[in-house]
Amino acid sequence: MSTRWLFVISAGLFALAMAPGVSAAQPAFPFAIDVPPVPAKLTVEAGQEVFLVGHAVGTQNYACLPAATDVAWKLIGPQATLFIDLPRDFQQQVATHFLSANREENGVARPTWQHSLDSSEVWGAVMESSDDSNFVSPGAIPWLLLRVAGRALGPEGGSALTQAKFIQRLNTSGGVAPATGCSLANNIGALALVPYSTDYFFYRTSRGR
Repeated sequence: MSTRWLFVISAGLFALAMAPGVSAAQPAFPFAIDVPPVPAKLTVEAGQEVFLVGHAVGTQNYACLPAATDVAWKLIGPQATLFIDLPRDFQQQVATHFLSANREENGVARPTWQHSLDSSEVWGAVMESSDDSNFVSPGAIPWLLLRVAGRALGPEGGSALTQAKFIQRLNTSGGVAPATGCSLANNIGALALVPYSTDYFFYRTSRGR
């Protein structure tokens, strides 16, 4: 199947998922989204429903910078692409993930998700983090619960992501800052782009509320 047809199918499935009257269990593709068990503090508040999950593949990016008494790796943001699963084992890009200035907070730098079809955007602020070994794999970055701290429509008024209220980062793999390469003053300015993958679950207010 061509890339063009995958794009058309995805666009149609998103239009269906966003349409009024579509069941809360219907995401942007025609089967239910399974959210894994999470630590209690990462549970999304009542009255919310998951409407989209994207599997992200990319890097967590670190810079070696001066610290209180030494130097240390500091996270400077993610760079990733989110995909959804389609029938017959196809995957379609659904969003990109990066660090950018949140317009609703006078330019505060926040993790950002931008929809690949309509260019709508949301910015997230971390509410809770967990590295509970009962859930988080060894050597993986923590699981997170974020609130949406800013929204922007796409240039043509697209709003696929702007309905989001909360985001969970779950099923993480990799992404932890290196153990070496940032211990001396002459390491300042070094960069480390550490591969990671995760699933981002997007929640909106339940329909009918």
